[in-house]
Amino acid sequence: MSLESFFKLREHGSDTRTELVAGLTTFLTMAYIIFVNPSILHDADMPRDAVFVATCLAAALGSAIMGLYANYPIGMAPGMGLNAYFAYTVVLGTGVAWQAALGAVFLSGCLFVLVSVLGLRGMIVRGIPPSLRIAIGVGIGLFLGLIALKSAGLVVASPATMVTAGDLHKPQALMAVFGFLLIVTLDRLRVRGAILIGIAAVTLLSFVFGGNQFHGVFAAPPSLAPTFLQMDLKGALSMGVVNVVLVFFLVELFDATGTLMGVAARAGLLVEGKMARLNRALLADSAAIVAGATLGTSSTTAFVESAAGVQAGGRTGLTALTVAILFLACLFIAPLAGVVPAYATAPALLFVACLMLRELGELDWEDTTEAVPAAITAIAIPFTYSIAEGIGFGFITYAVLKLTTGRAREVAPVVWIISIIFAGRFAWLA
Repeated sequence: MSLESFFKLREHGSDTRTELVAGLTTFLTMAYIIFVNPSILHDADMPRDAVFVATCLAAALGSAIMGLYANYPIGMAPGMGLNAYFAYTVVLGTGVAWQAALGAVFLSGCLFVLVSVLGLRGMIVRGIPPSLRIAIGVGIGLFLGLIALKSAGLVVASPATMVTAGDLHKPQALMAVFGFLLIVTLDRLRVRGAILIGIAAVTLLSFVFGGNQFHGVFAAPPSLAPTFLQMDLKGALSMGVVNVVLVFFLVELFDATGTLMGVAARAGLLVEGKMARLNRALLADSAAIVAGATLGTSSTTAFVESAAGVQAGGRTGLTALTVAILFLACLFIAPLAGVVPAYATAPALLFVACLMLRELGELDWEDTTEAVPAAITAIAIPFTYSIAEGIGFGFITYAVLKLTTGRAREVAPVVWIISIIFAGRFAWLA
């Protein structure tokens, strides 16, 4: 069977060359994850080299499933925000072992598969108010921004004010600032791979001004054994991690579904506002989460950067398959990935964080029963250093305000359920 007939290229108004170029474009915009994800998960005491391999394999496998099974031009990889929640909230914040956190990701993926097969995922998404969906994304953006500023040394701890400005004379901080401005400039000029170029530029400067040492570019892939099948399901099922599974599920739900619909809309693949193969795309996304946890990385999800490939003409799964092949090729650049310092990936984190704040303008600020819970969610996530706490505060505030203002009928059953679960968790911990 030819590529044209398998992916239905002509039917989608595309051709092989266009799809390959679109795949390369998407890859360049999301390849930064192979440097950023190992850096973040390494903070949770996970072996960096094994996470690098897991990241490449999870991205390749997820993208291949999306391309071959769902036939959509959407790249998959471990998601930003989800990896930060995994490392800084679950592992470092609660003291849970990373193996148990992987177990929670695995269970959330299995739950995803179940609700996708049963057709419940769309119902859940429709039940969550748009204001809270927006707030969760904004809150995660602020959370990523705080992590980025900390990694760059631009924000440090203070016993008097909790946080304060760091030493802006240090080379690491100055290089991070340069990298951030470079990324924004290149992105504005529509340079493909702007984030990747920014990371590479700061890494090169680190050899001159940061005392970094070069260890080569190519080598055989490191061993995956330290993270492969290391998820601790028994630990994930303990009382202290039940809420972790819930938060992983909720964030994955909003992130992946929103990205799938958004990229499909930009590609003109929506018919009357619906995706023709949405269930296949959702199953592909769910399977990628399970596979990623098995390999040893945080939740794999659809990447909004796929819109860059769509802009370049990508319309079918051949674009996603191209992304998958390029991620597999990255397995052989482990030495290069290992020398990228945290302050080189910090500009990428900060840029992604800035982009995640743009949805704030969509909130209905005139309705305080919508705007206030959203604001509470967005503020609490970075200030408590916990996505779980922020989501919990937001859902409870939303339900209570609707109840006290006589608008309880506006609250969907799923919101009441989630609010009660979080309220019970807070009371139990107290």
